[in-house]
This record gives sequence, C-alpha cells and structure tokens, in this order.
Amino acid sequence: MADLAETLRAALAPPRPDPPLPVGIPAAVVLPLVEGPGPALLFTRRAEDMRHHRGEVSFPGGARHAEDADLLATALRETEEELGIPAAAHDVLGRLVPMQAAVSGYAVVPFVARLGTRPDLRPNPMEVAEVLELPLDRLAAAEVLEQREWDGASYDTYTYRVDGQVVWGLTGRILHHLLRTLEREGWTWET
Repeated sequence: MADLAETLRAALAPPRPDPPLPVGIPAAVVLPLVEGPGPALLFTRRAEDMRHHRGEVSFPGGARHAEDADLLATALRETEEELGIPAAAHDVLGRLVPMQAAVSGYAVVPFVARLGTRPDLRPNPMEVAEVLELPLDRLAAAEVLEQREWDGASYDTYTYRVDGQVVWGLTGRILHHLLRTLEREGWTWET
C-alpha cells in the first residue's frame, strides 16, 4: 500500500490549513485506509437511534467543536470517539475537496489517512452499529450513478453495493472523488 499512499499524498491537497468551505455547518470525516490482501476503507454503519442518517453507511466524522484547532482535529477526534482509533495512529495523506451535505446542512472536509494494518477497534455503540472494511477494488467495480428519492426530492447519487452493504449519498460522493483522484494519477483496479 506504500505506492497507493504516496500516490495519494502527492495528489491530495495538504491537510492544513482549513480550506474555504461551502455554506453549512463545518464538519470533517476521515477515510481510513487499511492494508490487507488489497487496500480497503473502514466505514461505519450509524446506530439506529442517531438523529441524522440513522443506519446509513458513512465515514467516521462529525461537526467541528469549539475546542478543535482545525477541521483535521475534528476528523481525528470524531474518529477516536466513534472507533477508538487514536489520532497518532493515522498517517494523514491529505484532503479531498470540501462538499456540502444537501440534506443535513453540513460543509464536510474529507481527510484521507493510512492506518497500515487494521487497528484494534472500540466502536462506540451510541454512534456505531457496525464497522465495515470494504476493498477499494470492489468499491471501484461496483460504482453506479443512480437516482434516489429522499424526503420528497430526487437526487443523483454515486452508489456502491459491496458485501450486502450500500454506500450512497454524501459518503458515495466522497468515495467517488477518492476513486477519480486515484484514476487520474494512473491507479488501476484489478477485478
């Protein structure tokens, strides 16, 4: 995964300083890359009693708190709260472009971080129903652009169906941008 990590480090924007944000509540997520037979991403399935996006597959993250020095600190704090992964375990490779979450009103900065091997996880049951590890090559092969109905409106969304899991919405857009970034840098997927 060293080549993948170095490709991303060269292609992504630096993690600091914070970029200009679209309108919305400042928030950040981490895309945790783990090694295995091939590179994979960790996702969470949100707990069913969460206020927003209950039961959906997402990246760990959340809204900026007053004590967060910047949005990278937000992303790392939220990842530790949700999964028990300490900030020092992340090799932050950079960030993708900020995105606006149309439904929830968040302005989200996605950070990509390498974890090496999968760390010991301690999911917070108040926020996380399940931790998922999905291979990048299978995610890339599964991508479709489809129309979904949400709260009376119709949206085009990148959707990924892998191992019975469905990634879509803002998480799907973030994943799409990561995959396109890799493809622009010459990365190919073995399927």
